[in-house]
Amino acid sequence: MTIVDTRAKWLALAVLCLGDLMIVLDVSIVNVALPSIKKDLGFSQESLAWVLNAYTITFGGFLLLGGRLGDLFGQRRLFLGGMTLFTLASAVCGLAQSQGALVIARTVQGVGGAVVSAVALALIMRLFTEPGERAKAMGFFGFVMAAGGSIGVLLGGVIVDLADWHWIFLVNVPIGIAVFALTLALIPGAFERADSRRVDVAGAITVTAALMIAVYAVVKGNDVGWLGVRTLGLLALSAALFCAFLLIESRFPAPLVPLRLFRLRNLSTASVVGILWSAAMFGLFFLSAQYLQLVLGYSPLQVGLSFLPVNLIMGVFSVGVSAKVVMRYGIKTPTVLGMSLIAVGLLLFARAAADGMFLIDVLPAMIVLGFGIGLAFNPVLLAAMSDVEPSESGLASGVANTAFMMGGALGLAVLASVAASRTDSLESSGSSHAAALTGGYHIAFIIGAAFAAAAAGVAAKFLRVEHAPAPAEAAAYETA
Repeated sequence: MTIVDTRAKWLALAVLCLGDLMIVLDVSIVNVALPSIKKDLGFSQESLAWVLNAYTITFGGFLLLGGRLGDLFGQRRLFLGGMTLFTLASAVCGLAQSQGALVIARTVQGVGGAVVSAVALALIMRLFTEPGERAKAMGFFGFVMAAGGSIGVLLGGVIVDLADWHWIFLVNVPIGIAVFALTLALIPGAFERADSRRVDVAGAITVTAALMIAVYAVVKGNDVGWLGVRTLGLLALSAALFCAFLLIESRFPAPLVPLRLFRLRNLSTASVVGILWSAAMFGLFFLSAQYLQLVLGYSPLQVGLSFLPVNLIMGVFSVGVSAKVVMRYGIKTPTVLGMSLIAVGLLLFARAAADGMFLIDVLPAMIVLGFGIGLAFNPVLLAAMSDVEPSESGLASGVANTAFMMGGALGLAVLASVAASRTDSLESSGSSHAAALTGGYHIAFIIGAAFAAAAAGVAAKFLRVEHAPAPAEAAAYETA
């Protein structure tokens, strides 16, 4: 089967977006359910962190490998395999009656999720080759990736309130089955063909180990100390493995990651922008939810509903406006403007009061952030994929996703650590608990705003604009 009609392509896009949304949701949807999981399965506070860490570590570690295997063995085949693994692991998570079963299943979920996330973007790039259609398709996909975190908070609150924590995992099972079946029906089997089956085993082992160790060191840094022997030793080991990986790639005839990819200016720039941006955004979703719950006293459902404005604005802007902006102005201008708006939104959060009100202290920031994220995500993804050949689109997707994941893990750890330190300092000086928490969140939001502003600066300086469409193409797209 080949996809030749517009309707089939857009149906295929919807299936790919739904599959990726499941993966993105599982990074954040668990947050709201953690208290219930802790009580039900008897987790300690320290061991409870592994419900999150097990997923994060394997997800971050297998993104590059998943993307490259898609290029080598066929992106549809890898998408189906990753979706199967993720769906089965979700069923085990939902039925888990012990701590060990849940953590192991979450680990497997992370592997499946990494494969799906790495190849979904590459499949979209192969389905949509015309510039106008591609920009619009990337708007939909960008919304899924950008809004997934806040949608996860919303759905987590709803599900935990109406059912119990098991259903945040079990709901993935029927969706995963549907995505699998629809992928077989809508995605061309031709996407399974690849040019080479030779796998760089040494490169795969070293880079996957390096990424997993780095993510582990970052997520545990707050608990064991950033300057402790354990954290620094793990980071040094990760760096050594990454150096070994680079050496292997420079000598292997068919490398896992051809080093020439890092000379592609837009891919490298988009990756740096992604690191800085996700460092700010992961912290935003976590800390703003903490502010609403711990300071303003919101229930899990109320916290979830508070994220509706940013989700709605991101959806309308990503799908209805962002593609038109890209077609008229290219990828550079909307990226810079979007990142700047995100910085402003984070600064608005930094003025929220300990006795704050939603309409005054939360809603304005959510609105600005919705516009900023909706405007920027599409062009950042397009920039990452704009310079690569179709045969390496999965790898480029893996590089970009790895940048987002690593930046998010590091940013969340740093911002949470800074917020906790500031809170302790304020409490020691006599501030109330609510005021101390709020003060800690303030400094974290300011640092997050600095990350977003730095991302805007990097995009303004280094993104190339040659890939903007011609005026005639933009006009044709806008009248379509």
